[in-house]
Amino acid sequence: MRRRSGLAEIHPVLVRKRLDLLLTSGASHAHPTMHWEHLTYLLIIHGRCSQCTVTVRRPSRSRFSWLFSCISRSIFSENMAGKVVVITGGSSGIGEVYRSSTHIAYEYAKRRASLVLVARREAKLQSVAERTRQLGSPDVVIVPADVSMAAECKRFVEEAVNHFGRLDHLVCNAGVVVYCPVEDTTNVEKLRPVMDINFWGPVYATHFALPHLRKSKGRIIVNASMKGWLVSPWSILYGASKAAIVSFCETLRVELAQDVKVTIVAPGFVNSEITQGKHISKEGEVEVDQEMSKVMSGKFPVESTEDCARAIVDGVCRGDRYIIEPSWYRILLQFQFLCPELVEWFARSLYKTKPQDAATKRDAMGLKKY
Repeated sequence: MRRRSGLAEIHPVLVRKRLDLLLTSGASHAHPTMHWEHLTYLLIIHGRCSQCTVTVRRPSRSRFSWLFSCISRSIFSENMAGKVVVITGGSSGIGEVYRSSTHIAYEYAKRRASLVLVARREAKLQSVAERTRQLGSPDVVIVPADVSMAAECKRFVEEAVNHFGRLDHLVCNAGVVVYCPVEDTTNVEKLRPVMDINFWGPVYATHFALPHLRKSKGRIIVNASMKGWLVSPWSILYGASKAAIVSFCETLRVELAQDVKVTIVAPGFVNSEITQGKHISKEGEVEVDQEMSKVMSGKFPVESTEDCARAIVDGVCRGDRYIIEPSWYRILLQFQFLCPELVEWFARSLYKTKPQDAATKRDAMGLKKY
């Protein structure tokens, strides 16, 4: 590769990455328990192709270690009978969808876990609680609360511990989305609930639940969404809030070590109130706009709530660190890592036009306007 006069003149564009894993048993200089990884980059630099290879070593794994890990986690899945699970957002979304018979709360109920359901709509919490009792949950407590307020999060954690005497799983599932290009927002201050609910809600709940989760060696489960990693035009604030909670959870996992486990859930488009058009508009109002839903998710397959919830709870009980559902989204994540320019081009091609206002709108929360 010809040397340039300055670093500022070199602008590489990644075209392809290829990872070749070579065994080094015949190499005299190689450690017997190490592999050599040859990472080959094909670059385009100022119109000229160039290839560079970086060689690194990493500890080897037994050829059966991955298979053994999968089998052991499946066999020794966590028994939830008698354990206490707090679920925020338990009246909507993956936590509950009106026409679904199986979702996160229901899946925990089938495993005979005791539940604490937290959401703002008490009437819907009552109906969900009744269904979970029918499915096998021995005891269900509902707590109407707003997760965007620290005092409310402290209250529902205390009520859960006072009633059951313990806390094993904290499922942070409450969320809200905004569909609006950032430049079209009429009052950006009214969009604060996106960050308050999606980011600060899990942070508040985690803070107050940690002492109790340490005692039980429990687990924190956070719904981070695929938009925490993948770019998605017109929902920039939603994606930013999810990216923030991903960073929070990954750092928290390091701080807590093995005392409390952390599972990051990253679903794609799932049949819920959000994919049915519920969002915060550019004026800061919570509303249902089915036309907006078609614009944002109509190009992607929408997974059933039942399948998604079952996969999530199965993964949690196995002890998975990350749960990506549906699994084919892993391909997009690989492209995001290997060739982000391609993902950006793909996103721009899907969202060429800005979302339009729906013909009819209504308040979706039955609560005060933001």
